[in-house]
Parts: sequence; structure tokens; C-alpha cells
Amino acid sequence: MDAPPVVSRFAPSTTGEAHPGTLLSALLVWLDARAAGGRALLRLENLDHTRCRAEWQAQLVDDLAWLGLDWDEVVVQSERAADHAAALDRLAAAGRLYACACSRRDRAGGRRAPDGGWAYDNRCRDRGLPPDGWRSPGATIRLRLDDGPLTLVDLGGLDLSQDPAAEMGDPIVVRRDGVIAYQLVVVVDDAASGVTRVVRGKDIAPSTATQVRIQQALGLPTPAYRHHLLLIAEEGGKLAKLHGSIPASRVRRAYDGPSLCGALARACGLRPTAAPIAPAALLADFAWARVRRGDVRVVWRDDALIVVG
Repeated sequence: MDAPPVVSRFAPSTTGEAHPGTLLSALLVWLDARAAGGRALLRLENLDHTRCRAEWQAQLVDDLAWLGLDWDEVVVQSERAADHAAALDRLAAAGRLYACACSRRDRAGGRRAPDGGWAYDNRCRDRGLPPDGWRSPGATIRLRLDDGPLTLVDLGGLDLSQDPAAEMGDPIVVRRDGVIAYQLVVVVDDAASGVTRVVRGKDIAPSTATQVRIQQALGLPTPAYRHHLLLIAEEGGKLAKLHGSIPASRVRRAYDGPSLCGALARACGLRPTAAPIAPAALLADFAWARVRRGDVRVVWRDDALIVVG
């Protein structure tokens, strides 16, 4: 039988300006989908009303176009509220949801989860839902995952096997402030868009087993996963918004699109030099075997992105 067509997505949060790591991930998602003759979607994850801003969303879309990336569809996550609510209703009807009375402080000092945070010990599993269900104001709602180990290996050979209920704990699916949480919406949105392949940074890898368990609870298909290298700041820690890395507005003052694409291609191993190149010109010989597997240490010096190790 013929393999199903590749449908992939780049799904950044709109909680700040893009940075070089964001743009590298977008480039790799786009190259992977286009090289396979598939569809590349852009999904703007903007549900967190406490952190997301419309101006950052608009700037991100512009930054990706400036880099030379195009998308077959743009999905705005906040416009998909009905599907998110329907998924929660299904989980509630199946007896999967419960209200959690625990605070972050209650978990501190306990057992570390694979993502480096504090694992949740599922202590509220017997509480059930409040009278107004998962929509109750001020309630933190968790999803009871199936217990037991899950065997999972991504397309790059990264072992993602885990017992997510025990190692991570049941995930929050509705926050106390009413925001429907990442772990649920990412699963619902991937299925709605027919995503068959998820390409993203290794920092998200510890969440994959939890997301597969949520897919199973909802009866949704599981896409293939691949987790790519991260750009690491010189002082340690990934290049990310919450580490204060170089914002795209500053990057764009120093580079044009092809010049940054060349720098990113050099950093991830696709090109031996940082000579300017358009993303489309990388397609002819794109292969994951040529992409570095290990993280890359970079520094922003004299208005240039320099690989230092």
C-alpha cells in the first residue's frame, strides 16, 4: 500500500518574538514536509491569554515569510475552541477527568519528572469533577491517563518510552484560569488537521508519551514523531524566549532572509558554510542523515550567529 501523504506542522506559541531556535525549527519542519512532497501547516498557538499578544503573532507570521517559508494552511488555535471543548466533554463522559486541589508548591521537593519538573503523584484521582464539570470557574482539571509503560521510538531513533502516568503524572487539561492546556489542545489540533508527522525540538520529547496516551483516550491516530537538535546558548540552556535570547527584530537588522537561512543551515549541518541560500534551494539534497543529532552551542557576537561548539 502507498504511504499516506505527509502532513506536518510548525506550531509556535505566540508568547514573544521568534528567536534563532524558533526559526531553525520552522525551517526543519518546512524542509521535511516539502522534501516529502507533503503539506506544511503553520499553527499559531495563542490560547494563553496571560502571555500571548496579537502583535507577536503578526510579527511571527511576517518573520517566517521573511525567512522564505510558505504554508499550505494557517491555523489559529483560539479559533478552535469548539473542538477543544468537545474533546473535554468526551473525556468527562468517559469518567477520565477530575478536579485537582494540589498547588505547584505541593509537588515541589517530590520526584523529578523526565522533563525536569516536579512529577505529579496523581493524589487527587478519586476526587471526580465539581458540579459544573470541567467548566467550573477556578477549577484545575486533570486527565486520568492509562497506567503502564508505553513503548515509543521516534523516526530518528530517540527512545521516548515511558510510563507517563507514573513518571510525569496525570496532565492538567484545564488550568485554574480556564485556559485549556497545551497537552490536550496539541493532540486535538493535530488530529483535526490530519497531521501525520510531527517535527519539533528535543525539549518537547518528554511530553510525547503523555500526548500519545491522550490520543489513545480520545481514539485519535498517532502521528510519527521526530525530535531535532536545539541551539544552545553559550552559557548553557536552549536558545528560547524565556532565556532572553536574540529576538527576531534584532536578527533582521543584521541579516536578510537568505543570509540567516545560510547561517541556520550551517549550524544544523546542512551546509559546510554559512553562505546565503533560500530554503527552497536546500530541498534538492535535504536528508535527516545530514542534520546534526547533537545540540549546537551558538553565540550572538558582532551581530552574527556564530557556532562555537
